Amino acid sequence: MKTPFRPRMLALAAALSLPAFAAPVQPLTAWPHIQSAIAKDPKLEARVAEIVSKMTLEQKIGQMTQGEIKSVTPDDVRKYFLGSVLGGGGSWPGMNKRATAADWVKAADAYYDASMATDMPVKIPVIWGIDAVHGNNNVMGATLYPHNIGLGAAHDPKLAEKIGAATGKAVRATGLAWVFGPTLAVVQDDRWGRTYESFSEDPLLVKSYAGPYVRGLQGAFKDDANVIASIKHFMGDGGTDQGKDRGVTKASAAQMMNLHAQGYYSGLQAGAQTVMASFNTWDDVANGVNYGKMHGSRGALTDILKTKLGFDGFVVSDWNGIAEVPGCRVDSCPQAINAGLDMIMAPDDWKAFIANTIAQVKSGEIPMARIDDAVTRIVRVKLRAGLFGKRPSQNAYAGKQDALQDRALARQAVRQSLVLLKNEGPALPLAKGKKILVVGKGADNLSIQSGGWSLTWQGTDNTNADFPNGDSILTGIKAAAGNGKVDYSLDAAGVDVSKYDAVIAVIGERPYAEGDGDIGPGATLRHSSRYPEDLAVLQAVAGKGKPVVTVFLSGRPLYVNDLLNLSDTFIAAWLPGSEGKGVADLLVAGPKAYDFTGKLSFSWPKSACQTPLNFSDAGYAPLFPLNYGLKKATRSKLGMLDASTPEGGCGGASNTYPVNSQADRTSFPLVVRSGSETKPLGADLNAVFTLPGIEVATAQISTQQDAKQGKWSGPATLEAKGAKPLALPSRVSDKGVLRFDTIVSAAPAGAVTLSMCGAGKCADVNATALFAHLAGKGKQTVKVPLACFTAKGADLAKVDTPFGVTSQGAFTASFANIEIAGGAAAGADVVRCEDLK
Repeated sequence: MKTPFRPRMLALAAALSLPAFAAPVQPLTAWPHIQSAIAKDPKLEARVAEIVSKMTLEQKIGQMTQGEIKSVTPDDVRKYFLGSVLGGGGSWPGMNKRATAADWVKAADAYYDASMATDMPVKIPVIWGIDAVHGNNNVMGATLYPHNIGLGAAHDPKLAEKIGAATGKAVRATGLAWVFGPTLAVVQDDRWGRTYESFSEDPLLVKSYAGPYVRGLQGAFKDDANVIASIKHFMGDGGTDQGKDRGVTKASAAQMMNLHAQGYYSGLQAGAQTVMASFNTWDDVANGVNYGKMHGSRGALTDILKTKLGFDGFVVSDWNGIAEVPGCRVDSCPQAINAGLDMIMAPDDWKAFIANTIAQVKSGEIPMARIDDAVTRIVRVKLRAGLFGKRPSQNAYAGKQDALQDRALARQAVRQSLVLLKNEGPALPLAKGKKILVVGKGADNLSIQSGGWSLTWQGTDNTNADFPNGDSILTGIKAAAGNGKVDYSLDAAGVDVSKYDAVIAVIGERPYAEGDGDIGPGATLRHSSRYPEDLAVLQAVAGKGKPVVTVFLSGRPLYVNDLLNLSDTFIAAWLPGSEGKGVADLLVAGPKAYDFTGKLSFSWPKSACQTPLNFSDAGYAPLFPLNYGLKKATRSKLGMLDASTPEGGCGGASNTYPVNSQADRTSFPLVVRSGSETKPLGADLNAVFTLPGIEVATAQISTQQDAKQGKWSGPATLEAKGAKPLALPSRVSDKGVLRFDTIVSAAPAGAVTLSMCGAGKCADVNATALFAHLAGKGKQTVKVPLACFTAKGADLAKVDTPFGVTSQGAFTASFANIEIAGGAAAGADVVRCEDLK
């Protein structure tokens, strides 16, 4: 239960010694009218009106439409009068990941030239938008800056302004003129997979960054480095219940205007010309007002943003966001246009969207006045940005590969973003000449270092070769320490730690973006539950008489007490981007001395289920509070921290109990068994395990590398085996089911059984017909009643292997998201026990 906003702000600000820009202010009681730095120009407005007056309905709807470059050709722009195209994450000209700045400009010119070849009385240039959220991150060779969570930890809005300016120049180098950023979410639940796109949980810190970042990107549209900014996502995306992506934000109007909207005030004041709508729903439960999905909320988009705040630019939807509105589809949503969306991002279905919208205007479902307002706003922004009469290639930076980079600025940003959380080991930086062992999966992995929205949407499918102008942290350490002073081992297996003066472990989360990055409501914040390999590598080097310095790469604060206990020094490095030498600058002595200056912009949990956790909460008790961060000369005294986690996760009243999934891979890790041989599959996602009768490899069912595929050729078993039996609460065991996702690629050629085992005995059910029925049908969710196993003798108090699949012959299937769900046995889609015989 939260206390009123102002008392929380006042009490916590004093307790935490917040910086000046986060000082509490008188809370707002009404939406403020914002005076934009870009004022209306009567001459420009007359020009806009003249252009719009000469347009046909088809031309107007075309201007309101944005398609994705994979599905839009230049001639489509000409034929359908398209106002915009976008390049989604992992979309490049000609789908060439290695496309140069010149390749991008060539494509941009082609789209622009097509927009100049229409039969419109006044040709309106097409605008190409891109998610350049930490540098021009879709382009190979571009500098990648720390994600926003790291910039927030730097507590330096001027630094953000410089990065905005550098990003604008890098985007102009590719011929583009519109950036979908910055994100101004004020994240309140770190389970959200987009937490790293936020500067802080503190609304006033977010506000202090928004204006400078927008000014860096846009300037005053007088410099060739300037691009159009899009502040996003309007609004409340960081406040969804349980941190669920596209979920419900339960906030009063006062909470929305004083918490979630703060960044928009300074962003609009700085002159932001576009605003991107959010996927979330806003429900003011306290006052009985449900604003609905933001994409269809007139109350938010028109009444608040355009009327009360005074925004005169245009509002763009997010990727197929109109389909989130009840009654709408990806190609049709009059409700969203009437609510105030001006440009519709319809990536693949833009052609049908145009046809449907034209028909809806002709029928009167969408008023012509609303269309004219939308097109007026779009044309206004294009004129203000100087897009008319200038091909992309005519920009001073167009095609210049060196304009993609500002490595010195990025390296500085990395240094400023690092937060020293524990300092009980060797004095940093380590003296030159020390012999250093570097371990961990993040040390020499620029993909992990950069996180999501890096060349690809989720930041996956990348290797170090995809970052030709970047340095891994390991490269930086080697360069600083000198030749022959650094050895690297991924997992420290078989390494004699005594030969070294110190160990640097670089561990953390693997890349993710929206959706895939969410931590489910029943899962814990415990990092080791999702990435047991990190705990294993620290266990391999800790307690050997040599100090362990841990560098933790993550997109959010996490419960890492077990890792802290094994570390003498612990550094939150967030997602630093392509300049790993910025991390090394603070680890190993170099020509210039640097100190730690980063301070937490998010509170750090001290227990596994401590979320939401925000400085303004009643009973606030984090492990490390907002604004915490040590200097290298300040020693900490943490002692041995409680590293316990609740059995079954953070479900509370939840009726699910994780067995083996992305949320928890440690309670019941997967093993493969054949005859008397047993092999744990471990955490190496690239490893392939082979025993007589079976081969097991990493696969995908829902998200990348979320599953294991068993390819059977003879008798063998794939099972989830824990160190101790299940401890199911009654709400889970009562009418419970064993639930898992599967893709059956090859039907069984022999008998297949599903098993629950414990106390030396197994309860087996015949699943041959079940898997034969699922073959070739893609992803399926299987639910088997626990009663099927208890009828075969399973004692749910003694089960230490709650999931096992044994095949006697050829059979290929993948498995993921294995859990036990209570109360689900009566569902229509549940397997019947009589069919498992």
